[in-house]
Amino acid sequence: MSRGSRKISVIGAGNVGATCAFVLANMKIADIVLLDIYEGFAKGKALDMTQMLSVTGSSSRIIGTTDYSETKDSDIVIITSGLARKPGMSRDDLINTNTKIIKDVTEKVVQYSPNCIIIVVTNPLDAMTYVSYKVSGFPKEKVIGMAGVLDASRFKAFLSLELDVAVSKIDTLVLGGHGDDMVPLKNYTSVSGVPISQLINSKRLEEIIQRTRDGGAEIVKLLKTGSAFYAPGVSAIEMAESILKNQNKILPCCTYAEGQYGIADQFLGLPVILSSKGVEKIIEIAEVYVYPRDTDQKIPEDLKSPDNKVCVIGLVADAERLADIRRNRVAIMNDRKTSTYTDLNSITEEVEDSKKLFKKLILK
Repeated sequence: MSRGSRKISVIGAGNVGATCAFVLANMKIADIVLLDIYEGFAKGKALDMTQMLSVTGSSSRIIGTTDYSETKDSDIVIITSGLARKPGMSRDDLINTNTKIIKDVTEKVVQYSPNCIIIVVTNPLDAMTYVSYKVSGFPKEKVIGMAGVLDASRFKAFLSLELDVAVSKIDTLVLGGHGDDMVPLKNYTSVSGVPISQLINSKRLEEIIQRTRDGGAEIVKLLKTGSAFYAPGVSAIEMAESILKNQNKILPCCTYAEGQYGIADQFLGLPVILSSKGVEKIIEIAEVYVYPRDTDQKIPEDLKSPDNKVCVIGLVADAERLADIRRNRVAIMNDRKTSTYTDLNSITEEVEDSKKLFKKLILK
């Protein structure tokens, strides 16, 4: 390894791990250690990639190995080890075998890189990230799972195909578990600022959301002997880059919740700020809806105002602010500034004047 360079180790030289290493080599942001338990497997792929560096112009060093001591003092370790899904298998079918693998890998990673940040890619993702967290003994912000970046990328891809627009113009957010429990947020999905609801009807959008949930299984069925690897590999590297470069990107990641969104002691996909510390902060989001007096929409029981006149749930990136809105039950939002009122009569005129802004209140 080059003296003084940043170092990322990728555990598992299968398709996902090799993709991670390949993308990293082209990004020229760190030296790379590619490790696999099978003798010669990682070395062969690392040598192949080394022979491309004169063409790509990268000065990164790539080492293939079976020896964990080569990973010593890594800044980031990406764990891809484990069995991949086969046709007919769910992610949860892998849990027993992959739990043992992740436990063993994490113990060795911690032995040689006690200050690293761990990114877990192995399925079932939420459970394997929890295993790595418990085994490592690391702070919660230093063990992160890759799922939401991949799920959001799949959702964007399907929307791009449906609308025949550039995928780079689509913004979205996908939260929840990696699989059937994932939740693509329709109200945070837009194309060049245009809400997706204005471009795709609700029935078709639900079909695309379901395809996103089944995105991994669709690829498994097509490949017959393997699972997705290009998109998962690139998604893990987007996380690693934000950490290594301290970019503070807001990305949906599998992280440890301690009461956020009413969830505790569990790993699941939430929007986070990724910095050199790992998870810098979990962003709490509540969807924005406005209910004028004459609304026909059903107002959630726990958010109704005393006389059912007005109810607003605001976009909030702060847990205390969200709790304050819930306590007072009513708020009005203009130009992204929120004021909370306990006297509904005092805001009747403001609500009426804001009717033209209602569509804008469902923020991207």
